[in-house]
Amino acid sequence: MTVARSIGLFVAAGLAEIGGGYLIWRWLREGAPVLFGVLGGIILVIYGIIPTLQRSNDFGRIYAAYGGVFVVASLLWGWGVDGVRPDRFDAAGAVVVLAGVGIIYFAPRG
Repeated sequence: MTVARSIGLFVAAGLAEIGGGYLIWRWLREGAPVLFGVLGGIILVIYGIIPTLQRSNDFGRIYAAYGGVFVVASLLWGWGVDGVRPDRFDAAGAVVVLAGVGIIYFAPRG
């Protein structure tokens, strides 16, 4: 359950950061209503809270692992929202990054 919880929190943080940033992007770059920017800002604050829910007390390790999850989530967001399909190099990089996340965050330490 701990691994599933951690993965869920990483995914939630990724969605909040990308989603909040995307709403602000739409507001400032594409002329969306200011409400988009406000909602984006609120979601980004929530993103800042989510990593504190991880069970580890190691800030650097949590954010290092999250960075890898963010890379993959960004590729998936681009595919799902912007229609930019990841190519084989994106996929290979995502696999490497997720392997790094697993090593950084889930490796046993003594």
